[in-house]
Amino acid sequence: MAELLGLGDKCGEGTSGAPVLAVFCLADNRLKLDVYPDGCRWFLQLFERRRGEVVQVEFLQLSSNDLLLGTTLNILPHLTHLKSLVLTGGHVRDEFGFCQRGSLTSLPPDVGNLRCLTHLDLSFNSLSTLPSCILHLLSLRVLLVSHNSLVALPEDFGCLNKLTFFSAMKNQLKYLPQSIGELAVLQELDLSENALEFLPEEVGNLRNCTELDLSGNRLLSIPDSLANLKSLRWLRLHSNLLETVPASLASLPNLSRLDLQNNCLRAVPPEIQTSPFVRLRGNPLGETEPTPQADESSARGLQRLFLASGEDSFTVTSEGCKVVLACGIRLYFPPGAASDSLRIYFRTLAPDPQWVKLRYHDVLLSRVLELQPHGVKFQQEVQIWMPYASPQTLHQREVVVRTFSGQSWSDLRTRVKQKRKSKKYVAHCGVLHFSWFLVVSRLVQNECEVPTEGTLLFSSVDPNVKVTFPPGVTEETRSVKLQVLPVSAEEIVEITADAECRASPLVCLSQDSMVDFLRPVRIQLPLPPGITGLNLDRSRLHLLYGDLEGQTWDDITSQVVLEFTHIYAVFEVTHFSWYWLWYTTKTYIGGIAKKVYERLRMYQVNFIALQRKNDPEQVLLQCVPKHKVDPVLKKLQDRYRGPEPSDMVEMFEGEQFFAAFERGINIDMDRPDCVDGRLSFIFYSHLKNMKEIYVTSPVDRKGQAVKGQVSFYRGVVPDSIPEDASRRRKGPDSLWLATLPIKLPQLKPRWSENSGPLNGFSFPPLNLGNAQTGYLTQANLMSLARRVGPDWQTIGLNLGLTYQQIERIGYNNR
Repeated sequence: MAELLGLGDKCGEGTSGAPVLAVFCLADNRLKLDVYPDGCRWFLQLFERRRGEVVQVEFLQLSSNDLLLGTTLNILPHLTHLKSLVLTGGHVRDEFGFCQRGSLTSLPPDVGNLRCLTHLDLSFNSLSTLPSCILHLLSLRVLLVSHNSLVALPEDFGCLNKLTFFSAMKNQLKYLPQSIGELAVLQELDLSENALEFLPEEVGNLRNCTELDLSGNRLLSIPDSLANLKSLRWLRLHSNLLETVPASLASLPNLSRLDLQNNCLRAVPPEIQTSPFVRLRGNPLGETEPTPQADESSARGLQRLFLASGEDSFTVTSEGCKVVLACGIRLYFPPGAASDSLRIYFRTLAPDPQWVKLRYHDVLLSRVLELQPHGVKFQQEVQIWMPYASPQTLHQREVVVRTFSGQSWSDLRTRVKQKRKSKKYVAHCGVLHFSWFLVVSRLVQNECEVPTEGTLLFSSVDPNVKVTFPPGVTEETRSVKLQVLPVSAEEIVEITADAECRASPLVCLSQDSMVDFLRPVRIQLPLPPGITGLNLDRSRLHLLYGDLEGQTWDDITSQVVLEFTHIYAVFEVTHFSWYWLWYTTKTYIGGIAKKVYERLRMYQVNFIALQRKNDPEQVLLQCVPKHKVDPVLKKLQDRYRGPEPSDMVEMFEGEQFFAAFERGINIDMDRPDCVDGRLSFIFYSHLKNMKEIYVTSPVDRKGQAVKGQVSFYRGVVPDSIPEDASRRRKGPDSLWLATLPIKLPQLKPRWSENSGPLNGFSFPPLNLGNAQTGYLTQANLMSLARRVGPDWQTIGLNLGLTYQQIERIGYNNR
């Protein structure tokens, strides 16, 4: 290789210090450097030392995340034989694992002189306008500018009249030029996930178009001229704002798929509604127009912004606006909230337990929403509506939006409602500053201000719990909070294995002052279930005091004066913490209470590992709460098969665990969630703890079936779990949770009709490609990608996949 390049030892060594004798692939006039972090540097050295060979290159791939991209661009006009140019980003990830867009914002004007160029890919970059030199590439047949920031296409875009494929998905296009109708030979057009509000009539001139994707835009209507697209087979219009569609679409002779899901269609022409190839789910068919509400969400005259999933910012003016993010989050900026024009940035993040600190008995219900800029104060409250996972199994709790101040998390005043149509839950709050936000379920919190005159505080969860503050209890007014955790008799019996054990609700009292009260505070608790003043045996009754972390439980029965009524126990304290009333014959009650308290914070879960029926290399891993296992398996049984779920294990909210593939099963070690060869998960009981990945086996297994396994192990112990539980999670044996079998079936030999068996093996073919070009599955294609590098795209194209399919597979597995 070095001799071919003429570099040898002159090139030195790579950034890692390893010799670079095999870094480049300069063969068949192809040069692929986009997978190397310093590819542009090698390209510049090649051009300097072997210029005569480099200028003959016909296929060039470079990463636009490269720091030397600017210098490299100036050399491109010299490559006059270039047929395919790929300058894409997405090769570098940030600290959250998201792909970073490339730095490309323009191209040198002389690039327009590359007369042989037929394929140009500028995806995952920072283009806000289409470089003007592209309009001079009159031989161009394939153009990809997806995942950029384009707001418009040039008015004379139609001069690229040899285009057969054009993708601008995930940009910010608001309109299309009329000249787009001049792309007479265009076959596939992907404009999904933009901001298009209308289409020009000239779109109907694309008579050779077979696939048109306009999903994820803001279209209110579509022109009748679409009925002229007689070659159209697929038309995707889902996730728009369509209120009507022309009936003439049903008459398109070759149309086999019309997707109208998730629009605003209240009436559809009968010709379309009865067509077997039309999808209409998610539309309010037959519903009447809702009446306006008298709150902020129905304010008239304000600008409405519907953002596609590729967008990460928008502008707010002093006039205000209403914003709907692609993830379902809604924002309302009232008039005057922003004094000047302000650019708002947003993103949703997976919760990281290292900085998302949940409190005791908290349950996370959403991902993290970050809104920027952080330091700006609005003149009026900005309203936020955040969808969250339905807490159907969480009784006697409350849902709040929690925000981060830069040093600590605090709860906002939150209103909760359920949408009438979708039945989904939404948490609503108002803020003056932007930061990070998430939705949690916590124990119901009753609070009051305690003045010098004293006051009463009741629990809304259990009115039998009452706290009395006598006059003179404090010199200065202080704030007090009361939380109650009900514990059923069945839970106590199950955990303690003692049918005679009983316990009252668990009570937590806290205050905003570090000073104890001046006079004793009187606390009333209900007696444990089944116990009254008539059958009470005082020797079996124990009052326990726990620290705020629940690490220790002390029996303080002998230290306080307990008074009893028919159904209550009353005592006085000057210090606040956890209090728990137990009725049992056990002696070491503190240890029993500690065990029960620990179990109350744990979730019983099962692990599942399933393989796709038509693609066994695709494996789905999921950690499922015990009560959800059967519904989840029933939902997946048509597409997946696999072993029975693992035995039940117990986990804390926010606890980390790993999945390790063993015994001949491998995964891609470059995944951002891969730590020391194992997949990292964080368990949240009401979020989906699921990943679907591709696995491989050794290349030399010679067609034999592989009987491997996936094992689950505990990871980092959350800071908030009890000390005993943390101690039990140390050591190699205690980290193992479960193991499930994974089997890759025997590969079938490949056969030739003329010469019989060929060398090598393959999976059973799926209906992709044909007998002449070959069959493949997406799993096989991704397995090849890990072995042969960027050539997998060419292999996929030769096997019959379209550029659009290649692009989507590459993005989904980036």
